[in-house]
Amino acid sequence: MLQQLDSWTRALIRWFGYVPNRDLSGWVLLIIAVLLGLAVDLVVTQTIRFVARRRSYMALTFLKTHVRWSFWVFMPSLFFLLATNIQSERFLRRHPIADKAAEILFLIAAIWLIIRLLKVAELLLIHEYDTTNDVNLSQRKFVTQVRFVRRTIAIGVLIIGASLLLIAFQGSRKVGLSVLTSAGVVSVVIGFAAQKTLANLLAGIQIAFNQQIRLDDAVVVEKEWGRIEEINLTSVIVRIWDRRRLILPITYFVETPFENWTRSDASIIGSIFLYLDYNVAIDKLREKARELVENDPLWTRESFAVQVTDTQPTCIVVRVLMSARDAPSAFDLRCHMRENLIAFLRDEYPQSLPQTRLMLAEELRPKEDQKDEKVVS
Repeated sequence: MLQQLDSWTRALIRWFGYVPNRDLSGWVLLIIAVLLGLAVDLVVTQTIRFVARRRSYMALTFLKTHVRWSFWVFMPSLFFLLATNIQSERFLRRHPIADKAAEILFLIAAIWLIIRLLKVAELLLIHEYDTTNDVNLSQRKFVTQVRFVRRTIAIGVLIIGASLLLIAFQGSRKVGLSVLTSAGVVSVVIGFAAQKTLANLLAGIQIAFNQQIRLDDAVVVEKEWGRIEEINLTSVIVRIWDRRRLILPITYFVETPFENWTRSDASIIGSIFLYLDYNVAIDKLREKARELVENDPLWTRESFAVQVTDTQPTCIVVRVLMSARDAPSAFDLRCHMRENLIAFLRDEYPQSLPQTRLMLAEELRPKEDQKDEKVVS
C-alpha cells in the first residue's frame, strides 16, 4: 500500500514536471516561493499599518481600502513566476503546464492590481473636490474628466491584458497579436462592440471634454428633474428627486435636447402663480410679497417682481418672481412664498380669493322696466 502511494506521488510530481534532484525538489521550491510572497505581503501590510498609526496619510488609507487584496494575490504570483523560470537543473526541471499556470496567474493579478491602483490615483486627485455644491462648476468638471479618463485607461488595460493572455496560449496567439495592433483594435471594437456601443463611447468622450453634463448637474430629462449621479462609458445614471434612478444611454445627451440647470451658473429664478379675483389689491399684495422675500435667507436679492400676467373670465393670474442660488433653494423659496401669500390674502383680503358669481335675470334687466312692472301691479 505504501509503495503504491509513493509511486502515485512520484507520478503526480513528474506530471507537473518537477522531479526531485539532489538536495531540493521543485515543488518544495515553489511552496517556498509562494510563502516568500506572502511574507512580503505581511511585511508591507504591517509597515503601512505602523506608519498609519503614527501619522494619517490619505494615500495609505486608499491603498489599504482598495489595493490590499489585489496586492496579496500579486506578490505570491510574482514569486511563483520567478520560481518557475529558474533554469538550473540542480533545483527543478521546467514543465510547460506549470509555466503557463504561473504566467496566467501573474497576468490576472497584475491586471487586477493596476486597475485598483488607477482607482486610488483617481481618489487622490478628487478627494478634496466637493461635487455636491452647485456653485463648484470647475471642480465638478475636473472630477467628471478624471473619472472618465480612469475608466478609459482601465478598459485599455483590460484589452491589453486579455491580449497577453491570448498570446500565452499557442492556439490563440495570432488573435492576441492582432488585438494589440491598431488595426486589430479597431476591427475587434467594431466587430464585437457594434456600431451603437462605439457611438456611446465616442459620445462619452465628447461629454467628458465638452461638458454638456457634469457630475451632480441638475437636469430635466424625460420630464423628470434630477441630478447626474454617474457618467459611465456607455450610460448615464440620473438620480430623480424622489430617489428613483433613470438610466439613459450616453448618446441621449448628445442627440436629444434636455435642460441643464447648472450648466454655467447654478442660480435660478423661481416663479409662483396665484389665481385671484378681480377685486384683489395688487399694491398690497406686492408690498407683502416684498416683505416676505426680504426676510427669507434663500433669496439672493438679484431678481424680484409681482406682475399680472394674464386675465381669465373668472380670475386674474398674478406671477411672483424671485431668485435663488440653486434649484433646491428656489423650490423651497417658492413654497414659502406661496404658503405665506395665500395665508395673507385669506386673513386680510378674503374677497381677493377666487369667486364664482351668479347674476339673476331680474338684476340684469334695465331699472325702468322693473319700475313699470311695479306700477302695473
